[in-house]
Amino acid sequence: MQFIKRSSRSRAHRSVLVLALVASPVATRGQSPTVVPDTSSESHGRFFTGHDAVLAGAFALGTVAMFPLDQRIAHDMAGSSLKSNSFVKHAADAFRVTTIPGSTVIGGALYVVGRAAHIPRMADLGLHGTEALLVGQALGSLAKGTLGRARPYMVADSNAHDFEFLRGFRKGNDYSSLPSGHTIAAFAAASAVTAETSKWWPHSTPYVGTLMYGGATMVAFERLYNDKHWASDVMLAAGIGIFSGLKVVKFNHDHPDNRVDRVLLSGSIVPAPDGGARFIWTLVP
Repeated sequence: MQFIKRSSRSRAHRSVLVLALVASPVATRGQSPTVVPDTSSESHGRFFTGHDAVLAGAFALGTVAMFPLDQRIAHDMAGSSLKSNSFVKHAADAFRVTTIPGSTVIGGALYVVGRAAHIPRMADLGLHGTEALLVGQALGSLAKGTLGRARPYMVADSNAHDFEFLRGFRKGNDYSSLPSGHTIAAFAAASAVTAETSKWWPHSTPYVGTLMYGGATMVAFERLYNDKHWASDVMLAAGIGIFSGLKVVKFNHDHPDNRVDRVLLSGSIVPAPDGGARFIWTLVP
């Protein structure tokens, strides 16, 4: 009995470690890219900077470092007492649904309400957040289909190295584990919202960032908890999501006259002759 208790505690400790490993890149990333816009000569006008290369390298190394631990972590999660906890199960499901399709719905709603109510910052947040989701999902889908990694439940958590080139495109969802799409969406939304709000409400960043990145980390945990992904899947996904959010916000604010913003962030709602209302696009030259 004592051995069983110790074993259970050990699994729980390792599960906490997994969560910390997923969250650590966000913590070590720091707030400087979002609290203080980068105006250095290196980054001005450049989409991909040396700082980005360091961030990408850190996530790539983290993903590779997780490969030897994938099976052990999957077994620990499967044997954890958390699996029988109904509160944790319902909370995990709530985080999953809030991310997909929730994040897209929320982003679209912010954009529509912002445009209709003439609240530019809200429309800006909704549009750029949704763009970050789309960019992240496009990158993730390409990787998923190309790498063709089997999900944990397909191999009974026993073979984390089951890859096959282009299998994800041929056989679909069961063989598209790397990277995690839900985790990409969660971290893309977190980074975009934090970066966007920091530009017009800098003092909010510690609070917004903690809330958004904390929620994204819980989404990553949910993917492990429900045996949908390996730990390395969520590690790489977090990197893709963060990169997508930061780059989309940076590009749009470095190029405020880009075609998408000119079309979607211009125009107004005016009264119609029949007593209703209609939307008039105002294309900025």
